[in-house]
Amino acid sequence: MKMPPLSDRDRRALALLAVCSVVFLAVYFWPEGGAAPVVGPAVTVEQMEQRIRKLRRMAAAAPGREEALKKVRQELGQREQGMLRAETAAQAQAQMLELVRRVAKSQPESFALKGAEFGQPRALGDAYAEIVMTVIVECPVEQLLAFLADVSNQPELIAISEVQLSQAAGNRKIIPARLTFTGVAPRSLAPEKKGGRAF
Repeated sequence: MKMPPLSDRDRRALALLAVCSVVFLAVYFWPEGGAAPVVGPAVTVEQMEQRIRKLRRMAAAAPGREEALKKVRQELGQREQGMLRAETAAQAQAQMLELVRRVAKSQPESFALKGAEFGQPRALGDAYAEIVMTVIVECPVEQLLAFLADVSNQPELIAISEVQLSQAAGNRKIIPARLTFTGVAPRSLAPEKKGGRAF
């Protein structure tokens, strides 16, 4: 039996069906990732052995590093016990002044503590603040040296950063001196510059 010839309309319908079938099959069977997975470079046995040896060395060194870190933290904790512990800069300044007065009271009567003034707290690295105090004393030079040594021997982290001497007065050789002390305190006591950087 002979098939009748296709009309133009049938030909267009078949062509459209073929195009739709191709699009459908492409969408249906397309990989989900959208692209073929990238395969990394091949690793040789020798490279794998080198990596294993490196990991073993790191694992062997880990206990020693942990022990060293533990010792450093312990030593740091002991040193930080001498910090000025305060919630505000004014409290830290008061602690410094109290320490200097305590040491001054242990000096002979000819030692005189005349006054004190405080500077602006400033950052000392990233973890600490520096509290600055200047005092004026009058005493013979040997007592000044003894006072400086006594302050240095205190458990608090306070140091003498500057000494300014004036001319001795009188027969007793009393020397007016301006002494600047610095103490270590928590970093939160140092003010921040605008923009978040400390000064």
